[in-house]
Amino acid sequence: MKQMHTVAGMLKRILTIATGIVLGVALTLLAGRLALAWSLFPNRGVERSASYFHDVLKLVNENYVEAKAADPDQLTHAALKGMTASLDPHSEFLTAKDFDELQDEMNGGFGGIGVLIDVIKGKVVVVAPIAGTPGARAGILHGDQILRVEGQSIDGLDMDGVIGLLRGKPKTKVVMSLYRPGTRKNFDVTLTREIIKVDSVRGARLLPDGIGYLQLTEFSDNTADEFDKALDKLLHDGATSLIIDLRDNPGGLLDAAVAVANPFFKKDELIVYTQGRTPESRDEYRAEGDGQPLTLPIAVLINSGSASAAEIVAGALRDTGRAIIVGERSFGKGSVQSIFPLHNGEGLRLTTARYYTPSGVTIHEHGIDPQVEVVLSPDDDEKIRLQSDRDDITDAKTFEERFGFAPIEDRQLQAAIDVLRGVQAFDAHNPPAVAK
Repeated sequence: MKQMHTVAGMLKRILTIATGIVLGVALTLLAGRLALAWSLFPNRGVERSASYFHDVLKLVNENYVEAKAADPDQLTHAALKGMTASLDPHSEFLTAKDFDELQDEMNGGFGGIGVLIDVIKGKVVVVAPIAGTPGARAGILHGDQILRVEGQSIDGLDMDGVIGLLRGKPKTKVVMSLYRPGTRKNFDVTLTREIIKVDSVRGARLLPDGIGYLQLTEFSDNTADEFDKALDKLLHDGATSLIIDLRDNPGGLLDAAVAVANPFFKKDELIVYTQGRTPESRDEYRAEGDGQPLTLPIAVLINSGSASAAEIVAGALRDTGRAIIVGERSFGKGSVQSIFPLHNGEGLRLTTARYYTPSGVTIHEHGIDPQVEVVLSPDDDEKIRLQSDRDDITDAKTFEERFGFAPIEDRQLQAAIDVLRGVQAFDAHNPPAVAK
C-alpha cells in the first residue's frame, strides 16, 4: 500500500492545477508511512471506543424505523466522514469513488476552472485564481465567496460536494454564483472547464538598475527547471539583484519549493521541516547544491493569495536573511495531509504534521509577515492581477479599451524595486572589508 502526503492540505480543499488540488491546483505528495487497518490499533482507548461504536451501530441497525437508512455500511461511512470532519477542514474519509477521483486529479484527467479555494469561517472562499485559467479570465478574485453552482446552493454541502459540482469534463460549462465582500454584491460567472496547465514561471525580464524579475504562478513538476533556466538567463543578461513574485501563488509540490530555494542555500542547510505529534516524526528538507550559493540581494513579493509551497520559499529566504519580504501577509496554509489507503478501495486523508520555517515558526494559520508592508485596495489588487495575467497586451490604450481602465502602478512591485535599489546603494558605499 502507498501513502501520500499533500502540502498544506491542498488536495480537494483547494482547486485547480494539474499537480493536484481540486479542479486543478497543485498537490504536493510526500513518501510516508503505511496505513493501519482498524484491527491493528494498539491503543486500548481506541479499542473501547470502537466497541462502543459497534454497540450503537447494532442498536440503530436493528431498531431504527427505516431499515434502508439504517444500513450498517451507510451508517459507518457517515460516522467516518463526521469523525474526520470534526478534526479540521483538511482531514477526510474518502469513499472508493472519492479515492478514484483523487487518482484522476493527480493524473490530470479532469477539467478545472483554475481557482484555489478553502473553507473560512464556514464559507467557501476563493484564496486565489490561477493566472491564465478560466477563473482568472472570468475576473474571479481572492476573497470571493461561492454561493451556488448551477443554481444549486452549496449550503449544507461538504467540500467534496462543492468540488463535485464545480469539476467536470473539459469544454463543459459551469455557472457559479458568488458574493464579493469588497463590493457587497452577488454576481454570476459562466466558465468553460479546461485541463489546467500553466507555466510556472512568467514575466521573466531585466528591470532597470540590474534588477531581475520573475513571477512563480505555482509549484509543479516543471517549476524547478523553469526557474533555473529563467534565473540563469537573468544572470547572463546582467541581473545583480532579484525579485521573486509569489503573489497569488497557491503553492504545490514541496520538492519544487525546496528546489527553488536551493540555489540560495549552502549544502545541507535547512530550508523547511515538518513536525508531527512525536519528536521522531520530524522530517527535514535541506539544500543539496554542491557549489557556492547565490548571494545577490533578493526581494520576495507575497500577498494573502500566497499559500503553501509559496510560503515555504518566502519563509526560508526571510528566516535566513537572504531576502526581504514585501507586500501583505500570506495565507497561512502549512499543514501536511497523509493519504492512507484503506479496505475496499477507500482511503483516509489526515493532517499529520505542520510545516515550519528554519527558525521554527509555523506557517499554518499565521502565514508569512512582510518586512515591508504594502497593502493594496481590493480594486487595485484586482487591476494589478489582471495586468499581470494579461502581460501580452503591452499597449496601454489597447489595454484600456479591452478592460475599461488604464494600467496602474504596481505599488508592491515598486516597493520591492526601491528596497533593492537601497540595498545596492548601501553595498556600493560599504564594500566588504578585505583581510590584510
